[in-house]
Amino acid sequence: MVIILVAFVAIFYFMLIRPQRKKDKKVKEMLNALKAGDRICTIGGIYGTIAQIKDDTVTLLVGADKTQMVMARWAIRSVEDAPVENDSEPQV
Repeated sequence: MVIILVAFVAIFYFMLIRPQRKKDKKVKEMLNALKAGDRICTIGGIYGTIAQIKDDTVTLLVGADKTQMVMARWAIRSVEDAPVENDSEPQV
């Protein structure tokens, strides 16, 4: 009976707890690596460019008229990859 309980706890740990800790670590690293100029997406689906970072808040520039929004740092879901600029014309 004890062996089954230990096996159940081990399975629970490796299937639920460990992956969540890895995910939390990656999110924390991403939030700590933010810098001005990064394009981000918030948890609310708002896309913008970081203008300024102060402690736990981030100022975003949003839209064509560069409207400023102040948001909590934890509200950032992801950093968007910068578009790849192609300097040359496609070769035929």
